[in-house]
Amino acid sequence: MSITSFAFAGFAALLAVVYRVLPQRVRWWALLAASVIFYAAGGPAAAAYMAVTAVTTYFAALLLQRENDRRAAMDGEQRRSSKRSHDRRRHLVTGAACAVNFGMLFAIKYWDFVSESLAFLRLPALGLVVPMGISFYIFQSIGYVADVSRGKTAAERSFPRYLLFVCFFPQMVQGPIDRFEHLAPQLFAGRRPDTDEVRDGIQLMMWGYFKKLVIASRAGTVVGAVYANAGAYPGCASVFAVLMYTIELYCDFSGGIDIVRGTAGLFGINMAENFRRPIFSLSLAEFWRRWHMTLGGWMRDYVFYPLSLSKPFAALGRFSRKHLSGKLGRILPTSLATFIVYFIIGIWHGANLTFLAYGLYNGAIITSSILLAPFYTRVKKALKVNESGGLYRAFCIVRTSLVVFVGRYLTRAPWLKMSLVMLKRSVFDLRLRELPGVVTGLGMSFFDLALVAAGCAVVLAAEYIEERGVGIRAYLAKRGAFVQWLAIAVPLAVILIFGVISAGSGAGEFIYGRI
Repeated sequence: MSITSFAFAGFAALLAVVYRVLPQRVRWWALLAASVIFYAAGGPAAAAYMAVTAVTTYFAALLLQRENDRRAAMDGEQRRSSKRSHDRRRHLVTGAACAVNFGMLFAIKYWDFVSESLAFLRLPALGLVVPMGISFYIFQSIGYVADVSRGKTAAERSFPRYLLFVCFFPQMVQGPIDRFEHLAPQLFAGRRPDTDEVRDGIQLMMWGYFKKLVIASRAGTVVGAVYANAGAYPGCASVFAVLMYTIELYCDFSGGIDIVRGTAGLFGINMAENFRRPIFSLSLAEFWRRWHMTLGGWMRDYVFYPLSLSKPFAALGRFSRKHLSGKLGRILPTSLATFIVYFIIGIWHGANLTFLAYGLYNGAIITSSILLAPFYTRVKKALKVNESGGLYRAFCIVRTSLVVFVGRYLTRAPWLKMSLVMLKRSVFDLRLRELPGVVTGLGMSFFDLALVAAGCAVVLAAEYIEERGVGIRAYLAKRGAFVQWLAIAVPLAVILIFGVISAGSGAGEFIYGRI
């Protein structure tokens, strides 16, 4: 069931009504039933994969909790003497849960890519279909296991309640990757949302639908046309297609997150924030802190810190400080851990050499920025750059946007060679005079182009206002009821008139829904 369909809107509205009239103690059961139905509609294989993750991580957490409770009951001397065996058992259980779930993810998502890339090994292809949201719920569940292992979160002893945390239906499409201590209490509380929360949720949904159906789906038609036959177009078409893809991806992903967070708001549930106006980032590292924030937070807590604080990296740190002079010796382990994180992020996005290259691209730029920071500081000091000035900030925003834009050449192409060819043509075979004919030849009218431009201007203006510290929804909440509901009616009218909502258009698909 696509979350952009009328069926989903009806499903969510009916569930919201049922949720409100049910007794508080059973409301979470309604969410669980709806979530199971929503995900089971994807087929028995999808339901089976979900069941494997839910069952294995549930029992792993219980084992870890028992181990933590056993150690907590010891006196100080016993606790110190048993630390090594305790840590070994914790790592064994956590490792087993990771092996099962990441192994399943590898088999479903990456096995065929490996077998094709290493054809000389004659590995059989599995041909498994990647189910909706599998990367998201596996990462969320493994994060929960890790938190229980560390004693940060107590294990949930009720399997139905834990299952709801794993399969809560709004997040199944494309996240966010939430934490148990943040999401679970809200799911189980059964609190009846007030009118303001429901209205705010609908407003957020309308904003997401506007970005997805009016902007992203319209921009995506051009992107698909160019990439279907990239060799037939000059460089200006490549630049235009990547620009439209950048717009499509931004409005598709952030719009989808707005829809699911707004849907959760119908039940008084505040899901984790996943975007914080990344277009205003001053560096690539800041861009990733603002874009897909829950993935970045997951990588920081469960990959970067464990790596950088591990014994091998501690040994590398001692070696580098002894044998390498200057800042390089001090930051080499941290820089290496950062590079590994972004390499993994690239792989997470998909089983393709383009995503491997994308991870390397981001990792190389961010790591080199860390290593070259002293040089940049000296240059800015020599040029007497005012780093707090608006001109310098504008330069940094434009520079970061260009770096992100170049990276988009890698993430959309079906194979690496095509992305490199398109990038080469964008530089050496631009032919800007042919752009108007190219645009109309791709099936995009100037009205569509103007609509995309106007939509982007609205999104940019709204994000600029919020970047200045003015919360738009908080501002609307202070207005009268007429203004508040007008903020729903106007976007709804625009979506119904200008949104790409044809069932056969593919408008309901989300780019991150395939991850």
